Amino acid sequence: MAQFRTDTNKLDGANLITRFEVNMLSNRLTPSGTATDAFGRLRISTPLTLFDSQHRYVDNDLWATSNTAGTTYAFANNQSLINMNVGTGNGQRVTRETKKVFAYQPGKSLLILNTFVFNEAKTNLRQRIGYFNDSNGLFLEQSNSDIYFVKRSKVSGVVVDTKVARSDWNIDKFDGTGASSQTSAGHTSGIDFTKTNILWTDIEWLGVGDCRVGFVVDGMMMPAHVFHNDNINTLPYMTTASLPLRYEIANFGATASGSTMKQICSSIMSEGGYELRGVQQSVATVITAPYTMTTAGTYYPIVSIRLKAGRPEAVVIPTAVNVLGKGNNTTVAWRLIRGASPTAGTWVSAGASSAIEYNITATGLTGGLVLASGFLGISTQATQAIEILKEALFRFQLERDPFTGVTTDFTVACSGASINDQAFASIDWEEITR
Repeated sequence: MAQFRTDTNKLDGANLITRFEVNMLSNRLTPSGTATDAFGRLRISTPLTLFDSQHRYVDNDLWATSNTAGTTYAFANNQSLINMNVGTGNGQRVTRETKKVFAYQPGKSLLILNTFVFNEAKTNLRQRIGYFNDSNGLFLEQSNSDIYFVKRSKVSGVVVDTKVARSDWNIDKFDGTGASSQTSAGHTSGIDFTKTNILWTDIEWLGVGDCRVGFVVDGMMMPAHVFHNDNINTLPYMTTASLPLRYEIANFGATASGSTMKQICSSIMSEGGYELRGVQQSVATVITAPYTMTTAGTYYPIVSIRLKAGRPEAVVIPTAVNVLGKGNNTTVAWRLIRGASPTAGTWVSAGASSAIEYNITATGLTGGLVLASGFLGISTQATQAIEILKEALFRFQLERDPFTGVTTDFTVACSGASINDQAFASIDWEEITR
């Protein structure tokens, strides 16, 4: 029977396939075991999915894209993926990043999964995939023919990339010599990055925890490297663990031919669930000044909120919406709209410590995606109110374009069946990052 050695983080014995007999012991004694999460708890709890992305019929609009001249990105219907294409010119680049950042909750393990296909390695070509942005994060990088796991940090005030080459991965180098090569005959020569692969990362942040990275092989999470941080650094190892997902392909010099990186699927899970524990705030129509909808059948922005320009990566969750119609024997229709552009009005800060600004004086709106809608009946005897509560959780999380800095508005809009119908509205939200 193979025995696990904690001094080398390896199994010792000829018949390595019997490692399952000591799986629980090895997982409790070493960070290389993956039957436990980043905090050493058995992976038996139901994870809460914070985000998932797949492309079945279209580019799913969950990602923002920045690309330079001479490059393209395109949805491939039969393959359910996005092809990210660069030519041969120096500086050509395609970057795709989620419009949301994802809420790490201290004390919970954050598990990240990404699937991909790298282009064949070539001189002056760099490809990256992971949980990161321009300032912080963790990712897999292939530059020229070299493979690295990278920890990025802006804790010092400047961005520092700590690169660990494949030859220095401290658990399994995925070169045919480690435990990953024993899972099946097809993997004995190591990982092939030009084939479909699943990259996984789990994070024990709290500013000082460990980060594990690896690949899924034959349905098993196989660790490659662990970034140790506790009792080592004098500062947190990165500014935040609430980050976006990102895929990048770029030329840092002229290449011999064009290149394509394939973006497939992604998922982020908070292991053991998630509890909203942010700061609750609200904005509403002034009770003595209901919004007058002067034209029947036209939607007006009653209340809008958005992320402040200086806090584009805050995690803010709308938790409740209330709409109340005012009139006489009429009907008011309501909509929740993401990405509408309110016209006129004044944007007001919700407070110096808040990441939100609001607008309750706009006069019109254009565009946007309707997330929910309904109707309110109004009579001389009674009116109705609607509420959307916290069960929606991250569904309505506020978004931004990381490349343009433009934030996405969240609006409660109403339309009256009669001229000069009136309405009140409010939006409650919870700010996870402060």
